[in-house]
Amino acid sequence: MLRLENVHIVLGGTTIVEDISFQMSKGERLALTGRNGAGKTTLLRAIAGEIEPAEGHIHRPKDMHIGYLRQMIRPATGRTLMEEAETAFPEIKNLEAEIQRLEVEMERQADAEAAERLAALTYRYELLGGYTYRGRLERVLKGLGFSRDDFHRPLASFSGGWQMRVELAKILAAPNDLLLLDEPTNYLDLESIIWLEQFLAGYEGMVILVSHDRRFLDKVSTRTLELWPEGYLDLPFPYSEFQQKKKEIIEKMRRDAANQEKEIKHMQQLIDRFRYKATKASFAQSLIKKLEKMERINVPEPDVPPVRIRFPEAAPPGKVVFRAEGLSKSYGSKQVLKDLEFHMARGEKIAFVGRNGMGKTTLASILAGENDYEGRLERGHNVRIGYLAQDSSRKLPEHMRILDYLEDRATDQTRSRVRDVAGAFLFPGDDVYKPIGVLSGGERNRVALAGMMLQSFNVLILDEPTHHLDIPSKEVLKSALKDFSGTLIVVSHDRDFLEGLTEQTWEFRPLEVRKFPGDINDFLSVRRVNGLEELERQTSAPGHQSKEEQNAKKGRIHRQRSKERRRCENRLRKIEAEIEVKEAELSAMESRLAGGEAGDADFYKTYALLKEEIDHLYQTWEQHQEACSHLLEEE
Repeated sequence: MLRLENVHIVLGGTTIVEDISFQMSKGERLALTGRNGAGKTTLLRAIAGEIEPAEGHIHRPKDMHIGYLRQMIRPATGRTLMEEAETAFPEIKNLEAEIQRLEVEMERQADAEAAERLAALTYRYELLGGYTYRGRLERVLKGLGFSRDDFHRPLASFSGGWQMRVELAKILAAPNDLLLLDEPTNYLDLESIIWLEQFLAGYEGMVILVSHDRRFLDKVSTRTLELWPEGYLDLPFPYSEFQQKKKEIIEKMRRDAANQEKEIKHMQQLIDRFRYKATKASFAQSLIKKLEKMERINVPEPDVPPVRIRFPEAAPPGKVVFRAEGLSKSYGSKQVLKDLEFHMARGEKIAFVGRNGMGKTTLASILAGENDYEGRLERGHNVRIGYLAQDSSRKLPEHMRILDYLEDRATDQTRSRVRDVAGAFLFPGDDVYKPIGVLSGGERNRVALAGMMLQSFNVLILDEPTHHLDIPSKEVLKSALKDFSGTLIVVSHDRDFLEGLTEQTWEFRPLEVRKFPGDINDFLSVRRVNGLEELERQTSAPGHQSKEEQNAKKGRIHRQRSKERRRCENRLRKIEAEIEVKEAELSAMESRLAGGEAGDADFYKTYALLKEEIDHLYQTWEQHQEACSHLLEEE
């Protein structure tokens, strides 16, 4: 059990966390939330024992093992990936070395005392899981996206994001009683995030999570503790349910505070009235004492509603924004993209998903004109691209202040919105006067993103735009992207962010890109059905399961297929209804022309756009029909 009692944490003379108390038991998974700067990471460090509270106590059992994933990682060592991962088991590794030494010694000369010590060490080795820890490590590493071929590569040959995965694997595989995970999904792809959710959901120890991924918190947490400037709120609900309960609690606190204020005002009036009257002096004094002892209700400051910001848009481009034929890309002997053929139309919103290393970032950089390639790539007429790369923050001018940088990027139309945009991305007030050179990597990413929102583009290519953004800032960005009428290409693993944002999902696989109509939920629905079909094939061998188990499995698969088939049918009907409406509008316009009515320039522009929209709807219908054909054919 972990227990905090009236903990105060002070750093540099500033109180970061004040008077917090809670306890956790085995099996609990706590989402630690709050605004940026609320003290989440500081509290994790205190629980891990890295800093001591100024007041209060943190009680941990002496034999408690804590695994702490920090946002910053240590530099790569000279070890291989597996050698580094095995450092999570120091006692087992020491036992292995000692057992090996004793075995060599006994080969030279038998010794009863050495044999007895060898037996004791071997028993301890088995007790600690010495014969199974490598298998556990392999399962965790594979779940986080590594292949067996990676195990013997030098750790230094992996990027910082992949090295972070190794740190996470060490923590998950080790026999820890408490996991402290600070932004664990930042460097994971979608498949690894889903695997991590399943792993943590079955974890028997305690978990404290700091994350800005709403969907991840909802899937994993059983409890949420939110830090406020005025205190904290701790409720036994996952994040989204907690947010709803919080609104109800704060509303009640407001009513109670208003009633208390009325009571205080009334008491003060009585005190002022009677304190100087001899016959009422004692009554007035009792009221004064009561007023002094009264604990005032401090209502938390309301969350600032997200600032609604729009991307200023350039003049529309041609109908086709990008067209590729035989597009390929290699890095030395490693081929990442091979013979891609596609076109992207004006106004399409596309999500790039898939495991890391499959070419998502590579294709994004090629489309943005930042990378070379083989094959053919045509850019449409009047295309103006805004590109946010994963390393955009490194290219910012360190000598400039945030405000100067943003004003330098602003146009005449957006100059008046610089402060609003800065505030939306967590640079309120005087924070805008900070030099970029003193900012953290996450803060620089936010500056780069804010700078993009002050310029005019008709194509946006965003590579992991939500890294280091808190949930309100993500909502600001998502709202702006939904309002953006240009073409959007976004590389992201954040399901909550992608939900309802894009209309196509491109899955990157080894030397292959598969296209799915719909948003991330539509894509995952199809993938789940495919996964169930694969599971059915794997488990259909006679004798693998009992007949009852096989029938139950078939029933679950059938219900899931039926659900997904209904989703496909509903989406097709919706597209067909849109086509019907648009064709009716087109028919009305054509009737006017057939009747001899002359149209102006706006009329013909609307007519042309309407035809393009109908063509696009038919393409979308065909794509969706093809993607769902394996379900619809089962009827």
